[in-house]
Amino acid sequence: MLTDAQLLRYNRQILLHDFDIAGQERLQQSKVLVVGLGGLGCPAALYLAAAGVGELVLADGDVVELSNLQRQIAHTDADIGRNKARSAADAIAALNPEVSVRVVEQSLVESAMPALLAGVNVVIDATDNFPVRFALNRACIAAGVPLVSAAAVRSEGQLAVFDPTRGGPCYACLYTEGEAGMHADPRTDTALSCSESGVLAPLVGVLGSLQAMEALKILSGYGEPMRGRLLVIDLRTTEFRELRLPVRVNCPACAQVHR
Repeated sequence: MLTDAQLLRYNRQILLHDFDIAGQERLQQSKVLVVGLGGLGCPAALYLAAAGVGELVLADGDVVELSNLQRQIAHTDADIGRNKARSAADAIAALNPEVSVRVVEQSLVESAMPALLAGVNVVIDATDNFPVRFALNRACIAAGVPLVSAAAVRSEGQLAVFDPTRGGPCYACLYTEGEAGMHADPRTDTALSCSESGVLAPLVGVLGSLQAMEALKILSGYGEPMRGRLLVIDLRTTEFRELRLPVRVNCPACAQVHR
């Protein structure tokens, strides 16, 4: 049951007739894993905390650098040299101290993912590492947990919800392992990185916020999550396109789920 203070804190979203107190209580009982506390993970984690998600698990093995501060809004000058997950946890505590936060100050390896996913309701993939993305996809399929994935570079980005347990494709239906995905240099077939190709600060803010929105929809039962759809955006021209994603026949990651 929500306290009077919580009713006041979350009043603006409780007012939504198809969200209401029941949706807020579902958020309060939810647990979300955020993998990567950089440009995407910072706004995603902050909005999930502000909205009242009960528990956040923050995983990142990197430390804050000066070049991160242009877009990674949970970190400040004072956090340079600190672990990103720990820095983000402090920002969340200042924003909403009611949220329980667990910090994992290391880069994830696939063998550690099943234990980390125990009790988790949604995973936010905010990494820039393709092997980790594919490993997270496999772990989420095995655990039956929805994966909210985004990517961003330059002025371009994409967003999708992968949840084959409840219908639709997985990340490996979109990209076969070994591919760099949409953000690849066609001359070398390697992933484009923000450090080499650049990125506009609001782009990751937009996509990280959309990741939080998709997670909130899944957790609360509000609206329609983006299962089976891919949102592709280019903020240089303010162009938004939505593509339908089919399940890939004989997908090595999720084929057994669809049988």
